[in-house]
Amino acid sequence: MTTSATDFDVVIIGAGPAGLSLARALADTALSIAVVERQSRAVLETPPFDGREIALSHHSVALLKRYGAWDRIPGQAVSPMAEARVLNGPTSLHALRFHPMGRDDAPLGVLVPNHLIRRSLFESVAPCGTVQLLTEKTGAAIETNQDSATLTLTDGSRLTGKLIVAADTRMSEMRRRMGISARMRDFGKTMMVCRMSHDTPHNAIATEWFGYGQTVAILPLNGTEANPNVSSLVLTLPGHQIERLMALDTDAFSAEITERYQHRLGEMRLIGTRHPYPLVCVYADRFVGRRFALAGDAAVGMHPVTAHGFNFGMLGAETLAGLVAQVAKSGGDIGGTSVLVRYEARHRRATLPLYLGTNATASLYTDDRFPARVARDAVIFAGELLAPVRRAVAARLMQRSVSRSGRAA
Repeated sequence: MTTSATDFDVVIIGAGPAGLSLARALADTALSIAVVERQSRAVLETPPFDGREIALSHHSVALLKRYGAWDRIPGQAVSPMAEARVLNGPTSLHALRFHPMGRDDAPLGVLVPNHLIRRSLFESVAPCGTVQLLTEKTGAAIETNQDSATLTLTDGSRLTGKLIVAADTRMSEMRRRMGISARMRDFGKTMMVCRMSHDTPHNAIATEWFGYGQTVAILPLNGTEANPNVSSLVLTLPGHQIERLMALDTDAFSAEITERYQHRLGEMRLIGTRHPYPLVCVYADRFVGRRFALAGDAAVGMHPVTAHGFNFGMLGAETLAGLVAQVAKSGGDIGGTSVLVRYEARHRRATLPLYLGTNATASLYTDDRFPARVARDAVIFAGELLAPVRRAVAARLMQRSVSRSGRAA
């Protein structure tokens, strides 16, 4: 087999949101960037609907605007969240409520379909002359030394650079090839997402209901003339129960969801496709190696209950890009130890407390034993009374953007 070698400054593996965000953040530098993606260009140009609605922090929205991606998302697809509520059990008298703090003119957050974010980021990266998109390509081997890093593709071609970044999902093959272990937690559950219409307006309120034996999130979406009241349903159950629900016809499924949600929104009707996702969380033991870094879910794959995962992916890409650009401007080594050590420290400091806190929160709120039920009610009741408790939980649930002064942005 003939081989060819191509030199770049930065090689990014994975054209998901984290990989594309990193490429776009570096595109205005003089650096040459390659993005390697196993999917076709057609799929990147028009990603299929995958059911996921992303709760974007204000900081993530600001980054999308900076990258020229935000205006590419249709305004009708951006759904505001005026309030969020946490409910516990079927008969709890208390609800933990979160309202926008410090920004009277801004919603608590916004929901945007994942496939539209992916498309908008691709459209913002595609015209960049410093970025080369290599689609339908897969990495087969990776080697790094003191001076450079080489990614060998399955077709035998080689890409060399000063730095290789793996943003290839939470089950990252490149992470494993670089000998970096990761803490994985399989919750033994499957999350199913789909869109539902319903009789009662949601009033832009997001609800997380930890019912006994199930978790139901209702994410408020903009409706249409045909379906004015629409929400994204996120239902978490053991895998075999999700399989049964996936097999039901539309009418039977709609009737069961209406019952499961105890008619809180009146009759609910399925209006789209259903999408299951195993609930597995990942935290890499190291974010860097020699001339190598992890980004996105390859570094931190969060439990969705606190809506941190996507925002952490964009935050990590911003952090790494900022460090690389700064060193490149001064003529330094963009893949050197000093850059990678600083990235590791900053991203770990930003993510580890919330990763651990999120898993602890998820464990408490999905434990149906009596002591856990009592503890959950106590937390919610305390949150109703104590503003600091509400702020702490809100930061975990919504990942509000925080300025360097520590205030909500």
